[in-house]
Amino acid sequence: MTSLRNYCTYFDQRYLLMGLALHQSLMQHAGDFKLWILALDDETYRILDRMRLPRVALIRLSEFENPALLAVKNTRSAVEYYWTATPDLPLYIFSQDASVSHITYLDADLFFFAPPEPVESALGNGSILIVEHRYSPEWAFMAQESGIYNVSLITFRRDANALACLHWWRERCLEWCYVRPEKGKKGDQKYLDDWLTRFPGVVVLNHVGCGVAPWNISNYQIHLRDGSVWIDDVPLLFYHFHQFRQLGPRQFDLAQSYRLSRQHIDLIYRPYVAVIQENVRRVNQVSPNFQGGYFKRDWFREIKRILKRRQYIQSF
Repeated sequence: MTSLRNYCTYFDQRYLLMGLALHQSLMQHAGDFKLWILALDDETYRILDRMRLPRVALIRLSEFENPALLAVKNTRSAVEYYWTATPDLPLYIFSQDASVSHITYLDADLFFFAPPEPVESALGNGSILIVEHRYSPEWAFMAQESGIYNVSLITFRRDANALACLHWWRERCLEWCYVRPEKGKKGDQKYLDDWLTRFPGVVVLNHVGCGVAPWNISNYQIHLRDGSVWIDDVPLLFYHFHQFRQLGPRQFDLAQSYRLSRQHIDLIYRPYVAVIQENVRRVNQVSPNFQGGYFKRDWFREIKRILKRRQYIQSF
């Protein structure tokens, strides 16, 4: 890989604080990198533009959108439209900068706890790098609906294999990309299920410390070693804070329906909450009335979790 790491992500106001946390984790661990951020609404663009984040290339939605995306925009919810646009983002960056030899898409709710070199070395001479969900037994049933692989981190090399994959994925998402499961599809993610056989050069990232998430964290022993979080016998590289929600200045719903231990909360979630709270202060410096990072409480879901003794609304 080139010495400059190229990453891309997208987010709107709801995920702004998490997107900033992703950037901070890259600043700490990723060395020489460039993070391309697609701002999905004008307020997000305005705030990020004022913040002048280092090593960031900011993309305005109106500059990114193309006729094919605009043609389906009104047929989909906001999140469905965002998912539809996922394959377009790496293609857009390849078209904008001929020096980009690899681009790694990252979900905005990822956070790096250690340097990303194992992610890069895993690709080797391959063209596309994908990550399995690695569901724990209690969540294994989710593979049928949500897929074998997770879109949270995908690397594409600028070669014929990866470009063919991106164009195929783009066409499929334009045809159908909805939250509901239907005929073996769901969102942009289920399309990845057959990539190993559909496209040459696809590599699965098997590092245990990569892609740890609420749906698989119970598979592993979590502990501190020399001040760093370890997963079994390897460092935790990145964690996917799926279903993490900030409900108020000091209230957080950590993982909604998933079961977390006190150790998970103390070693993984508490440091992340501290970064999110820091980002509230940073954003308020340029936008004092910003409230976009707060999610509404889902009382029906909370009652169900209380009945199941799964209650993860925490005050910090």
